[in-house]
Amino acid sequence: MTTAFVNNSWVLNEKMTATAILERTKWILVSVLSEELIFRGALLYITIKKIGIIPACILSSICFGIYHWFTFNVFGNPFMMVITFIMTAIVGFSWALSFAKTNSLYLPIGLHFGWNLFYMVVFSNNAAGQAIFIRTNENQLQGLSSLLVFIFQIIALPLLNFWYLNRCAKKRKLAIDKEEQPSTEG
Repeated sequence: MTTAFVNNSWVLNEKMTATAILERTKWILVSVLSEELIFRGALLYITIKKIGIIPACILSSICFGIYHWFTFNVFGNPFMMVITFIMTAIVGFSWALSFAKTNSLYLPIGLHFGWNLFYMVVFSNNAAGQAIFIRTNENQLQGLSSLLVFIFQIIALPLLNFWYLNRCAKKRKLAIDKEEQPSTEG
């Protein structure tokens, strides 16, 4: 997203091998499955039964946000802890609601895996190293545009996910309503 606003360009990383891509993809899959089984599978499943969907989703997202202080290595840096918590807790809530509304881990796993794969294998800006595409310059957003892009990146995926879940719920309701209609055939 930043690329569109600051004239960053990306080129194919000639040093990236198919083996490296597969190894990273495997690592991402294992980490996503682990996180989803812990935060959406076990923790969320149990707490939904105990305290209800929304409080359980909030608790799961709080735990997910705090967990990422350690995986992002920001513990002890208050500013980065707040940023990391906000980003991961919002997305974590979205994925928790996906599990709660679908009674399945498929959607949260798919969203989480897709996000991490895109961020760490296709276009990498983090400590995980270079990816399939590498930036040819270091242009950065500044000021208000930086804040707006940051906010958009935090809320875009959760909003799309909420829209999708509502759309699916409406389709299910329509299908159920059709099944419950009394027959007019005599």
